[in-house]
Amino acid sequence: VQLQASGGGVVQAGGSLRLSCAASGRTFSSFLMGWFRQAPGKEREFVAGINRGGSTFYADSVKGRFTISRDNAKNTVYLQMNSLKPEDTAVYYCAGGTASYDYWGLGTQVTVSS
Repeated sequence: VQLQASGGGVVQAGGSLRLSCAASGRTFSSFLMGWFRQAPGKEREFVAGINRGGSTFYADSVKGRFTISRDNAKNTVYLQMNSLKPEDTAVYYCAGGTASYDYWGLGTQVTVSS
């Protein structure tokens, strides 16, 4: 399974971005999928996840601002990020697996300017 994240960029505080993660393979629909991020000098942290049933879960820091979704027909998971803050600046990674995050893609940089 290969994961390819895209959609990062530079945005002003209060703005929005949508990240996409395209997955190869025919098992995507059964996967738990998630987004993580790593800011400079900090550890990687969980952002949002979605299981194969469509249930979603979020880090407290992004609840109400970020929305994770998936399109199984396109083997793609999305992260809609609204009301972005400078502290959201990080490299964002998508990950997935059958019961845990076994597969990781390369990250995409998100920079939020104040």
